[in-house]
This record gives sequence, structure tokens and C-alpha cells, in this order.
Amino acid sequence: MLPTQSHISQSDFNGRWLSIVGIGEDGWEGLSPAAKLAVESAEFLYGGVRHLAYVPPVRATQVTWPTPMAPAVHEILTRHRRRNKVSVLASGDPMLFGVGVTLTRELDPVEFFVIPQISAFSLACARLGWSASETVLISLVNRPIEQIYKYLYNGQRLILYSEDGTTPASLAQLLTNCGFGSSQLSVFEYLGGPAEKRRDERANKWSVKQSGDLNLISVVCVADTGTRAVSLVPGLSDDLYVTDGQLTKREVRAATLARLAPMPSEHLWDVGAGTGTIGIEWMRSHSSCSCIAFEERDDRAARILINANKLGVPGLKVIKGSAPAAFDGLQRPDAIFIGGGIGREGLFQACWNTLAKGGRIVANAVTIESETAIATWQKLYGGELVRILVARAEPLGSVLGWRNLTPVTQWSVVKS
Repeated sequence: MLPTQSHISQSDFNGRWLSIVGIGEDGWEGLSPAAKLAVESAEFLYGGVRHLAYVPPVRATQVTWPTPMAPAVHEILTRHRRRNKVSVLASGDPMLFGVGVTLTRELDPVEFFVIPQISAFSLACARLGWSASETVLISLVNRPIEQIYKYLYNGQRLILYSEDGTTPASLAQLLTNCGFGSSQLSVFEYLGGPAEKRRDERANKWSVKQSGDLNLISVVCVADTGTRAVSLVPGLSDDLYVTDGQLTKREVRAATLARLAPMPSEHLWDVGAGTGTIGIEWMRSHSSCSCIAFEERDDRAARILINANKLGVPGLKVIKGSAPAAFDGLQRPDAIFIGGGIGREGLFQACWNTLAKGGRIVANAVTIESETAIATWQKLYGGELVRILVARAEPLGSVLGWRNLTPVTQWSVVKS
């Protein structure tokens, strides 16, 4: 059994070369005895300028994080691993959007201690009187602000870690522009320290252009009158997308996502992505889902990125190029959707070969040639063929009549 923080002694650090210590705005005095011991016994101490300034003179060689941090992280994990005693200072809870996650991902738990402080997220919830379990935490540190679009609906409570002092003003402008200007913002500067400050205002009334560099934002989402809600369920309205008409219609899209069956942390290849609807709605199903969209045409690739940002999944990656040549060297997918170029020579086989066992392929066909191709594959590899027929009621003079959409033949198969 590992010792608890309150019972960590010098002997407990033997064999554990790395200590990751959370520190708050209350500085050195706010650290537990175990956290102080970890810092005092280190040979190398890494941290930001602000964090290192809290520490009294110690024997460790102090190293300030460079920008970007990657070279220093690499140095810790290669040069120092199991050779030197290293302590790393991080804000609050190092395992909550912190450097602790990056440092420990590939390490054995017996190599390190993590000694957290109370997180800024927990402090903010306490100040606001919010239930932490009912509040969404989003980090905007080195991440695009457009990810927030996915979480906007009436009554949603958000806590956002800011990139810098300009983030609150940028967020207020974004909320105002997308129809959530009535949302209530609270900005906490230097939370938990003697210089703590709070500002409260509606997004569309926010006037502070520069907040303190260390700040956190809370949002109570309130939609303006007439603002349209966007569901997380697949099958979003077609008119939410910027498109040249090359998109999978919403009814077919919902059926396609049901067959692709996204699960948390899974990775999709959207081949012949067109408008990007399948990959976007795959990623909207869970924040850990990822996607690469393959698209040959520059104009369509640009639209995919516009749509991904607009619908809250700016992390969707677009590769411009011809499949399957563009597949080389990429992360293996858990599922593949083939929406374009179905009959291209070698495309299906390349997709099939890259899948591991249990991987899924879904292909939609609308032409006789593409139907012939997937019928051939179905004979060889099994799976299910489904014909999707959709008709929409539209005005026909003074009455309504049915307009049939192009029938879609869908093949889905799991690699065994």
C-alpha cells in the first residue's frame, strides 16, 4: 500500500525519482509537510517563474519551464529518469489538465508521487456554491476557444481555465456573437491568494479588455431570444453546415453514426469527407473522440474546418490528398466511414488492412457503380446491407407533397 500524503517520510521517496507537487496562490505556506519534503529533497526542481518564486532557498538546481515546455519534459523523462531526484511544481492539482498528466502517462506508478493542492476548479465551485459534479470544466490553455460551442445550452454551468489575461474578453465576444450574450460571466483573478479578485458581468456587457494573467472564468449559459439550440445527438439539421451540397443528409447521417457506434477515446477516418458532417458528429458524441477527415478538394477541406470550429470540435484534423495514398504513417482508426471515392481501386482494401480486429467500416453508396462495389465487398467480407429511403414533406402549391431523397445503400461490417 502506498503511504498517504500525511505519512510520507524521507524513506518513502527512495525508489521514486519524481515528485509532482501542486502549489496554490498561498505559496510555500500552503504546502503540506510531505510536499515541502519533496521539494527540499530534490536535486532538480522544475516550475514556472511564479511557482519557483514561492520556494525558499533549497539545494535543488532550479529550472524554469521553457516555452514550449516539451524539451524540458523530454529532459525529465530521459536524462533524469531513475538517475536524479526531480520535483516539479504545478498549479493546484497537477492531474487536472496539468503537467502531471503529461509526465506520468508512460511511467510506472512506483516511480513517482503526486502531491496535489486544491484545484482552481474546486476553489471556484466553492466560491460560487456550485456542485463540482454538475459543472463542466474546460481548459483553454493551448487549446482553441471554439471548443466551447459544443457545451452551450440554457442553464449549463462552465468553468474555464484561461490562456491569459485576454481570454475573458475573447470569450465574452464569442458568446455574444453566437447568441449567448445574456450568459453570466464571473472572472476570478489569482484565486486562492491574497490578491484574489472577482468580476461579474453579462457577456454582452463585458468591458474589461485585459484581466489578470492568472484567471479563471465561470459561465452560466443563457441563450438570447431566438438562439437555436444544437443537440449532441447525431443527425443535426443540414442547414447548420456550410456546404456546396456535398453532405450526408441528416436522416442518413444519424443512421450512419449509429452503425459507426462511436465510443469514448475512439478514432475515426472519414474518407471523402465532403462537408465533414460524419467526422464532426462523431467527435461531438464524446470529448475524447477524434477524427481525421480526408478530402481532395481545397475548397471542401476549408469548409470542413469552418464547420468543425462552428460546431465545437476544432480538434478535427483535415488531410488534403488522395486516399489511400494519404493514409501512410497515420494513427490507426477504430472505425472508417467511406463516403466518397468508394469505387476507387485499392481504397477499400487499404481501409480494411489498416483496421485492427473489432474495427468497423461503414460505406454509403448512391450510384449504381458504388452499389456494385459494396455488394462485391459484402460477399467477400460479410456485414449488413441496408437500403435507406427518405422522403420529406414539402409545399406543393397550397398543400404538402412528398419529395424523395436519393436512396442510399449502406454497408456496415466489423472486422473479425
